[in-house]
Amino acid sequence: MTINSTTQNKQLVETFIQELFTKGNLDAVDRYLGPDFVNHDDPFPGAPAGAEGLRLAAAMFRGALPDWHSDIDQLIAEDDLVVERFTARGTHRGELMGVAPTGNPVVLTGIQVFRISGDKIVERWGRLDDVGLLRQLGLIPS
Repeated sequence: MTINSTTQNKQLVETFIQELFTKGNLDAVDRYLGPDFVNHDDPFPGAPAGAEGLRLAAAMFRGALPDWHSDIDQLIAEDDLVVERFTARGTHRGELMGVAPTGNPVVLTGIQVFRISGDKIVERWGRLDDVGLLRQLGLIPS
């Protein structure tokens, strides 16, 4: 039985997300992203473009929330695109976006679209619940 390309693409995205964000393996950026990877949405203000921005975002979240993990709520693939809807969680144990540790749980939801070429992720578009995250950190009122 052969695995079709959409199934392989879904597995690639799921493995990348789990390696980078749940396990905190920053080398996942080098293994799973293509050399000309384009991130159409900056992970946070001031982050570098491309793959390094994703690496820095993962390092920031894992540093501030050491138990950070991402649960895939839905994973949908068609042709060379994979859409991921996720819920990520962790405990605020280190400084995050200038906010001292609170010990409180933090939840971030979002959706990402990845384009695959060959066996690499070459593009990403994403929308995160930035406002919800800022509220949980007390940076904007509820």
